[in-house]
Amino acid sequence: MKTDIEIAQSINLKPIVEIARKAGVAEDDLELYGKYKAKLSFDAIKSAEENTKGSLVLVTAINPTPAGEGKSTVTIGLADALSALNKKTMIALREPSLGPVMGVKGGAAGGGYAQVLPMEDINLHFTGDMHAITTANNALSALIDNHLHQGNELNIDPRRILWKRVVDLNDRALRQVTIGLGSPLNGIPREDGFDITVASEIMAILCLATSLDNLKERLANIVIGYRYDRTPVYVRDLKVEGALALILKDALKPNLVQTIYGTPALVHGGPFANIAHGCNSVLATKTALGLADYVITEAGFGADLGAEKFLDIKVPQLPKAPDAVVIVATIRALKMHGGVAKSDLTEENVVALKNGFANLARHIQNIRQYGVPAVVAINEFVSDTETEIQTLKELCQTIDVPVELTSVWAKGAEGGVALAETLIKTIEQTSSQYTRLYQDNQSIESKIEAIVTKVYGGNKVIFEKKAKTQIAQITKNGWDQLPICMAKTQYSFSDDPTLLGAPKEFAITIRELVPKLGAGFIVALTGDVMTMPGLPKAPAALNMDVTADGTALGLF
Repeated sequence: MKTDIEIAQSINLKPIVEIARKAGVAEDDLELYGKYKAKLSFDAIKSAEENTKGSLVLVTAINPTPAGEGKSTVTIGLADALSALNKKTMIALREPSLGPVMGVKGGAAGGGYAQVLPMEDINLHFTGDMHAITTANNALSALIDNHLHQGNELNIDPRRILWKRVVDLNDRALRQVTIGLGSPLNGIPREDGFDITVASEIMAILCLATSLDNLKERLANIVIGYRYDRTPVYVRDLKVEGALALILKDALKPNLVQTIYGTPALVHGGPFANIAHGCNSVLATKTALGLADYVITEAGFGADLGAEKFLDIKVPQLPKAPDAVVIVATIRALKMHGGVAKSDLTEENVVALKNGFANLARHIQNIRQYGVPAVVAINEFVSDTETEIQTLKELCQTIDVPVELTSVWAKGAEGGVALAETLIKTIEQTSSQYTRLYQDNQSIESKIEAIVTKVYGGNKVIFEKKAKTQIAQITKNGWDQLPICMAKTQYSFSDDPTLLGAPKEFAITIRELVPKLGAGFIVALTGDVMTMPGLPKAPAALNMDVTADGTALGLF
């Protein structure tokens, strides 16, 4: 059986100008990055935004397990299936981070015969967006420390600087560092730390900005820390938002690539969903909506994280809400949520499947409370038995949710046709009545409680002393009108990654809140979640190599 990269390398790619033409974008509106990648010009983006908007479909999933769910794969395969049904379709996906690519999770370019290409480029340096975001972030860090070194005119308290440096790798050794050591020529010594690039506020800003002017405005609003008198210091106080926007001006433009079947795909932005808001860029989604009849996008990890943030943070920035949500589940993962060890997942176990169905059922319930119709996609694995497949379909029927088996990894577009047909029928017959989970004028505490009780299924929120102090400060500064971006483990509805299935009557502990005024939300850190991941004992990088002619090896 071929690996993902072997399948990708066997495909004859179409020139990107041909893919653009298929999407209705002229060659003059492309900025080419070689033969098979391009960025869209701002003129193309503006022109697309003036068009009638197509149907928007969000793809999400159950809580992830080591058994795998294949959300990005289903997203791509579904789009290809819609294209095969002669529907003008585009994909809007996030860019992969080198952290998980070199670590354990893998990339975000799909798999099997449902991939976006060229997958090696997308999973590595692509068009340089990650580098631009990292550079802009660290340029701000350098400018902050230079301000301290040159006399600290703004009276910034070095002990209360919020802004961290970033790197697009999993590097646990950089979580807490001390900088400025040595002679006075080396700057002011202080404690600092690194986040992974995809958790940075610059990444969130790039993904939520609607224009260069809006980008600059958001950058100016970043809170970098506090003065000795506890008043906030903004990027606009340093007067460097223009320089940061200059670094990011090309990264703001969406990237156009293609699927194995030639479906146009905009792959742009890559915030993690467990520590950031987990959605691709607003510009890419809006542009796709103006170019296609069906836009298929995804949000990271389970629906409790990515979908919640898509619906409560991103949708208010879009011209329309989703017309439907596809929830991806695998029988393997549901059995794991039902108590089966990973080593035993290939054995038929209907009892465990029924127990694990509670996880999927809660995600379906959560999507429905937003007023958006849901469709379940069973991502097929070779170990699935007919009895298990039929059982899962019957369980979905008991709660009246459409369900289809998909085989897009093995069969490509053909394996997603049934799902595509059911999705079209659902959109045509059921009108989306989207409503947000909470309103901006609610208190920070009530917004978090709404997420915990209505989405996670918990019954209590515990605010640690530090979080209470921060809430008081955030409220005093008038920032409490912003939405909440929960930083939580992706493996469970709770903040305990070992609580699988659909736990009830648990408490969520909020240990810290971080204002992200440029992005336009408040991050609430729960449990032990970290903004800089570490590498596993045997990282994926151990399997990677390159041949003498430059061919990538071992990249999935």
